[in-house]
Amino acid sequence: MPNKKNSNRKIIIVPVLVIVIFVIAVFILDILGFAVVSKIKVIFSYILYIYIIGACFVVFFEEKNPERMMSWLLVLILFPGFGLAAYLAFGRSFRKNYRVKQKKIKECSDWSGKYNRKDLSCLDEINDKIPDINKTLITLLQKNSNTNLLLYNEVKIMADGVITFSLMLESLEKAESMINLEFFIIKDDELGNRFRKILIRKAKEGVIVNFLYDAVGSWRLSKKYLQSLEDAGVNVLSFLPVIAPFISREVNFRNHRKILTVDKKVGFVGGLNIGDEYLGKKEYFGYWRDTHIRIKGEGVYALQNIFIDDWEFSGGIIDDDAKRYSEITDMKPSLMQIAGSGPDTEKNVIMQGYFKMIASAKEYVYITSPYLVPEESLLVALKTAALSGVDVRIIIPSMPDHFMVYWAGQSYIEALLEAGVKIYYYKGGFIHSKSLMVDDVCASVGTANLDIRSMELNFEVNAFIYDSKVVKTVDFRF
Repeated sequence: MPNKKNSNRKIIIVPVLVIVIFVIAVFILDILGFAVVSKIKVIFSYILYIYIIGACFVVFFEEKNPERMMSWLLVLILFPGFGLAAYLAFGRSFRKNYRVKQKKIKECSDWSGKYNRKDLSCLDEINDKIPDINKTLITLLQKNSNTNLLLYNEVKIMADGVITFSLMLESLEKAESMINLEFFIIKDDELGNRFRKILIRKAKEGVIVNFLYDAVGSWRLSKKYLQSLEDAGVNVLSFLPVIAPFISREVNFRNHRKILTVDKKVGFVGGLNIGDEYLGKKEYFGYWRDTHIRIKGEGVYALQNIFIDDWEFSGGIIDDDAKRYSEITDMKPSLMQIAGSGPDTEKNVIMQGYFKMIASAKEYVYITSPYLVPEESLLVALKTAALSGVDVRIIIPSMPDHFMVYWAGQSYIEALLEAGVKIYYYKGGFIHSKSLMVDDVCASVGTANLDIRSMELNFEVNAFIYDSKVVKTVDFRF
């Protein structure tokens, strides 16, 4: 059966190409002085308006969000040529028209041990004091994305790039079998070259090294840098390379994840990319405040599973042995889930997790995010929580790194303040941390910002932590 969604794309793209060719032909004929050109222009204007009406019908039936639908219809009607080009580039739903709809995050191999992770009655045997908010959040993430409940983990929260990168580099030095590295931004600078040199050395020692970078986030990464890795035997791939950025929608849907796993023993995830500025070496930003976590235990398996999914989607090959995981027997219970979210998931997984945490809060909600452009449901949840007497506090940067997003965020502040949300500007440099903490019982740390792009467009990954001892170490500095 033909794919109706792909057919919709052809309905728009094919006629646009025909129209472009037609316009060029008319332009050439006009220059050459053909009298028939005036009649062709009249016919063309009718064709164009008929096509715009047709495009409006496509938008009407395709868009589920009424506000987005009305906005695009107005753009198409008021600015026919520009509006159509803009909708082609930025408007259409990624989930509906791209091959990534077939990309589904697979569950890890069976490493669940004696407990059935889908049956939460096992939690009473592990800890009979697990709060209801955690049980319902675990259930939500299981149902909306088949996210495994991870029982045995050791989690370290880090709020400083110097500490985080030193631990990453230390783990890389100890690698014996496999390194998986996936980052949105990797820079060819001092820090980036420290990573490069270790990866090259490890590859030459026989360690399997898989290096995945986002094609847009790391577009400045030099060919020389990448070639040196490949020459040493490092497996290098880019995620969703963009050939024609002005007409390709792939430019909008980026892999914003930051994942590092070593030998299935240790994993890292959080807000830090690889570059000198994340060590506070860029004068404009000054000290770079970020949150990253190091995981040992079952959480590493979940991170590696997400990496493997991205790697294979990008054309890479992973040996089946890398997908086999041993049961953890030497760690105390420390509950968490690792949730991946993006255009490859049917639901906005991390957004729903955030919503559930905020809506379930009884005492407080603490959030740090470099961008404050919340999706509508999260905006309602934040205001509702504050109006209900919950202490809602948000830390955002006092300076912009992306001016348009920064000033877009400023437009939400007044409404949030009126609802009773407390908003703080970070004055110690630049804050890039993406974290959410509720009632000392659960927290989320990862790559997702509190903005629409992270919730709807980017590939993200967050750790949802249910160990109160770990949750209390998340540093909010209020």
